[in-house]
Amino acid sequence: MSSEVTIKVENLSKCYQIYQHPHHRLKQFVLPHLQAWFGKPRTMYFKEFWALKNVSFEIKRGETVGIIGRNGSGKSTLLQMICGTLQPTQGSIQTTGRISALLELGSGFNPEFTGRENVYMNGAVLGLTVEEISQRFDDITAFAEIGEFIEQPVKTYSSGMMVRLAFAVAINVAPDILIIDEALSVGDELFQRKCFARIEAIRKSGATILFVSHSGAQIVELCDRAILVDSGENLAIGIPKQIVGIYQKLLYAPTEKQALIREQIRHMTDSQSDQLLKRENQPRNAFSVEPEAQILQENFDPRLTPASLIEYASHGAYIGTPEIFTEDGRRVNNLVRGNIYRYRYLVTFSRFAQNVRFGMLVKTTSGIELGGGTTAQSTCDSLNDIEPDTSYQIDFRFRCSLNPGVYFMNAGVLGDVEGNLMFLHRLVDVAMFRVLSEQNSLATGIVDFECRPNISLISKQTIEE
Repeated sequence: MSSEVTIKVENLSKCYQIYQHPHHRLKQFVLPHLQAWFGKPRTMYFKEFWALKNVSFEIKRGETVGIIGRNGSGKSTLLQMICGTLQPTQGSIQTTGRISALLELGSGFNPEFTGRENVYMNGAVLGLTVEEISQRFDDITAFAEIGEFIEQPVKTYSSGMMVRLAFAVAINVAPDILIIDEALSVGDELFQRKCFARIEAIRKSGATILFVSHSGAQIVELCDRAILVDSGENLAIGIPKQIVGIYQKLLYAPTEKQALIREQIRHMTDSQSDQLLKRENQPRNAFSVEPEAQILQENFDPRLTPASLIEYASHGAYIGTPEIFTEDGRRVNNLVRGNIYRYRYLVTFSRFAQNVRFGMLVKTTSGIELGGGTTAQSTCDSLNDIEPDTSYQIDFRFRCSLNPGVYFMNAGVLGDVEGNLMFLHRLVDVAMFRVLSEQNSLATGIVDFECRPNISLISKQTIEE
């Protein structure tokens, strides 16, 4: 990653004028000028809606940054202003290099033109000459995989075909800055994998990538940093795992508590995040195994406690005492690969609940979700009609198949609230455990797939036969 700043946003704001009735637009156009002419106070016939308010940040060359936030928070407006398709009301934007953007499905495509004609038109808009587009055309059509439809009008395309072609154009213009707005949520799984592979290649080439996603897992996996946007403000900027966690806390909070949580997020970002990030994002050797742990005996280390706990607002359920135990009942947080353990927590209900199920999740220190379990696949198998002052002990039995390192665990309770399925309570990064290092282990990566190598010498004569 370079120290060169490719995107600089300073005090960016965007205001829209909202008119209650169509004729108010005409009044606004005429009457305030007449009122000023006669020395009277001006009357405004619209309400101001600030889609963005004083947003500021910098993105360096080679950095991948994700923007996450609730619907209507201003994410798309922000990207459109960076691309230049919208003008800000206040503030400034500075960008360096060629920008390639995929803002929405089929944006910039003329539905009456064929796919081929739209490729040339979009390429020209992005600054390519006809010769450059022709040189890239085969690569574009190969990536899009729409076959003979490239010669058909775009209006006949399915949504999947549309986004394939749009993405193929966007990534083949050799952009310095690639901007993507939720487009990767369209298309089948194979196409999404193909897109992510190409994004990674663009990233390694030194380009800056800025994209919006509602998928916390995508943000954590792909991004160097993340920006939380809510109600037009950039509430927090930081390590993706932390930002996704506080976004989810805000997302699932009751309406009456959201303002308080927003203030807590601001406070945490201003005064606590630096210390928190230093603690939670140490390299793995910072959690090195002490010499006595080399005997590979499970044990409990009281110092191994998470500093990144995030608690969702409760809707009548409360999770307590999440802990890991061996099969014979000993509490541990230093685990041995291959052994069986139990993750246990208590849930107490303070009010009536329906269609309740419980879950667990294991994550890496960077927030990548590795796997977990739930007590029911659907509401049909859930617990129904739980009375107030009822408590349950939840026990998940699991095999530790992870390679040495430090990992986090979540605990959650899902249920119906006024007909809507939501978290009755959830604790993110509530427990922390270490998988002890082993001598002479040949396993690599995060998960131990029990790969057993075998090397056989084959003679030249055997090959010839």
